[in-house]
Amino acid sequence: MRDKILDSSKNLFLNLGFKSVTMDEIASNLGVSKKTIYKFFKNKTELVKAVTDHMFDIICEGIDVICQKKLNPIEEIFSIKRMVMQHLKDEKSSPQYQLQKYYPKIYGSLKTKQFQKLQETIKENLKTGVHLGLFRDNIDVEFIARIYFYGMIGIKDQEVFPLSNFSMNDLMLNYLEYHLRGISTEQGVKELNKQLNQK
Repeated sequence: MRDKILDSSKNLFLNLGFKSVTMDEIASNLGVSKKTIYKFFKNKTELVKAVTDHMFDIICEGIDVICQKKLNPIEEIFSIKRMVMQHLKDEKSSPQYQLQKYYPKIYGSLKTKQFQKLQETIKENLKTGVHLGLFRDNIDVEFIARIYFYGMIGIKDQEVFPLSNFSMNDLMLNYLEYHLRGISTEQGVKELNKQLNQK
């Protein structure tokens, strides 16, 4: 039952936002009483934390599966983007923005975990790209891995990129192109254009 509650809550939070969804709506969606949910989660904050941890774990597993395929680094980044978008359903309700605004402690903890995971993944991606001649050999891997993370966080800022004007899918696509054009060799740009033409 705990997993059912997590899955149902995740879908509601992603579609309607962390703030908007009530415990009543979650119970109603599951066809159970609120009391049943409170057996597993003492309040909504605890449920929100469990859902965000659950989503983080699922996405990390997805990243690991993609990285094990040993795709070229540009294809790998686009594959990760597609997988994340499938799980986050184009973030129509901007869950990360709502999490930051209404659950800052949970957001802070999640951001730290995201940073660690992304640093590890992107540094490996950059080093492999340099080795394969897709990325310039004079790039500063440490700097680019960090700026990549902050760019990914930045495009989710609703004040700068309101979802009424920008879809999350387009934002991520544009950001990936911006990131990759800045570090790619001529060979890398050819691979980038190939990926962009497949979108």
